[in-house]
Amino acid sequence: MAFPFSAVVGHPDLRLALLLSAVDPGIGGVLVRGEKGTAKSTIVRALATLLPDVAVRAGDRFGVDVDAGEESPDGPFPADAPVERRPARLVELPVGASEDRLIGSLDLQEVLAHGRGSVQPGLLALAHRGVLYVDEVNLLHDHLVDLLLDAAASGRSHVERDGVSFTHPARFLLVGTMNPEEGELRPQLLDRFGLTVRVEASRVVAERTEVVRRRLAHDADPAAFATRFAADEDALRAQIDDARARLGSVALTDRELVRISAVCAFVEVDGMRADVVVARTAVAHAAWRGVDAVDVDDVRAAARLALPHRRRRDPFDEPHLSDEELEKALEVAEQALQDLEDDQDDGPDDDGPGGPGGPDGDPEDGPDDGSGPDAGSAAPPEAGASEAGGPESGGPGSDGPGPEGAPSPPGRPAPPSGTGSGSDGADSLPRDDGDDAPLSPVGAPQQVRLKSRRFEVRGVGEGVPGRRSRARGRRGRTVRAVAEAPESGPAPHLPATVIASVRGGRRGRPEPDDLRHAHREGREGNLVLFCVDVSGSMAARKRMSAVTGAVDALLRDAYQRRDKVGVVTFRGSGASVALPPTSSVHTAHARLADLHTGGRTPLAEGLRAARRVLRAERVRDPRRRGLLVLLTDGRATGGGPKPLDAALDAARGLAREAGPGRGGAAMSTVVVDCEAGHVRLGLAGRIAGAAAGAIVTLDELTGENVAAVARTAVGA
Repeated sequence: MAFPFSAVVGHPDLRLALLLSAVDPGIGGVLVRGEKGTAKSTIVRALATLLPDVAVRAGDRFGVDVDAGEESPDGPFPADAPVERRPARLVELPVGASEDRLIGSLDLQEVLAHGRGSVQPGLLALAHRGVLYVDEVNLLHDHLVDLLLDAAASGRSHVERDGVSFTHPARFLLVGTMNPEEGELRPQLLDRFGLTVRVEASRVVAERTEVVRRRLAHDADPAAFATRFAADEDALRAQIDDARARLGSVALTDRELVRISAVCAFVEVDGMRADVVVARTAVAHAAWRGVDAVDVDDVRAAARLALPHRRRRDPFDEPHLSDEELEKALEVAEQALQDLEDDQDDGPDDDGPGGPGGPDGDPEDGPDDGSGPDAGSAAPPEAGASEAGGPESGGPGSDGPGPEGAPSPPGRPAPPSGTGSGSDGADSLPRDDGDDAPLSPVGAPQQVRLKSRRFEVRGVGEGVPGRRSRARGRRGRTVRAVAEAPESGPAPHLPATVIASVRGGRRGRPEPDDLRHAHREGREGNLVLFCVDVSGSMAARKRMSAVTGAVDALLRDAYQRRDKVGVVTFRGSGASVALPPTSSVHTAHARLADLHTGGRTPLAEGLRAARRVLRAERVRDPRRRGLLVLLTDGRATGGGPKPLDAALDAARGLAREAGPGRGGAAMSTVVVDCEAGHVRLGLAGRIAGAAAGAIVTLDELTGENVAAVARTAVGA
């Protein structure tokens, strides 16, 4: 028995977002971001019990709306077909679901039994007029997320595959949950969710106590616990029904439309989807409150839920809109409204004395003074950020990124200054044993932002789905049908199987010899392990700035290609794993921003630590091929009596580790030579040669050069 929605303690924004989406599913769904153990799944499952029952024709597997006259692929139905009512469904989409299971496919059983084509509904059809819940949506394969969000936006699912073609209604309340520590959604997909809420466990002792008390009471006697909150549940159902009935009559005036547009322009969201979502959410909020017109309170509530995740200008930005920033945006919008009303009162042709063109007016004032619906976009960038400043907002009182390494909010960027790896006074005489110096945050405004393009591992692998190297597996596009099952596992190719049966004279009743399998090719993700020298010899300001810029570019590339990343650093007397391999590139970005430089250079220890990480990850995930990116000047000054010899020996161990993998090299190495100055020793090149890897200078780590050196490293 589901936990009652009204029994949930805390999370007011999440409960409001879910209820507003229940009132108007056209808002576009809710994305719930938060740490583990915050009752995300419990709240979503509880919501489904509040939705009204739906009327469907008996035997209609697609559950189309009878009253709306929708057509079902199972139809046509006779006019006197019985109609029955059933509860709205909660359909869960597992992370490992196939495309066939999501959108539907050919009904093979019907084909084999009766020799006629029939369609099998997918999860999108089952969720029609209900809730489609995707736990860990950030781990769902990209092409499935695309299909899911396209259906959610259009309200229909179109299927063109396996020799069948059909379409059916697919209107559902989409709810996705995710833990940002396990990886982020692409910004394009993040924008497709109507609302987003971040949930965190309460730090208030009384609230945490009540959460535990209610959880234990529910587990001990679910029926009694449900009875205890039955009246509250009925009241919520009635309020949802009333809000749905009121939705079409709620007035959204031009004044509030201008306010919405001004707020969206002020916070500098991309595109127009934000304006539409805020408008729909504000109307739903007014209907939920039981009023007949949208006002500023409805706009405020809608903007707080619909805008934070649309402010991301960068993959490493944290979706955030502080209360201070929102209130400032509303103030600017109010001033824009006042200016617009003043212009309308003056009239467009007011050229008399004291008017814009009159003798008493300002000769430079024209009829268009920058006020109006778009005034928010003309506000100075400083006004767009929180006036509160401070570390949390990344404002003037902040020394850098806010919590979790998030860059300062958009609207206040500092122009990057050109930096390179050339020498200066400090760089020509590096010191290995100086004091700790803070490492410039990755992607800090003073750095040059380098652009890294895709590089691929040689051959065709069999790793997890991603967007980097070629791979064969159960996902991807079908390139041909084969008689033998591929190594990645059997994937029956239905049309080819039926055709083989017909050609064999069995009329759609295949024998085992007729079975054909789909040979599919897609892309795989790799493990990109950064091994970063943060010793004193790397501490020169300009050089470290260039190094962090290069790492930033490679991290962005890893984010876009859906790779796992890890970070190993070495300095002083040893090496440490700053970040074990993870899918959260955002976390890697934050960890690199917190590093410090200084001390001697135990290069051999760094290489050995990297080798241990790669070996452990291969045991955990043998199909994922790796790329080691070593950033160093090659000056080994720690780790034994002969530190350079020890480093060369450790590099030879990496070469042995890079044995053949499934479809290509198991791993490859790229050494980024960070040495600078007029006199260069070329030590990084010797390390690259011993590791059987490629060598590239820091100056070359831009654009096409990144792709070229990486392809060389893997022998592509």
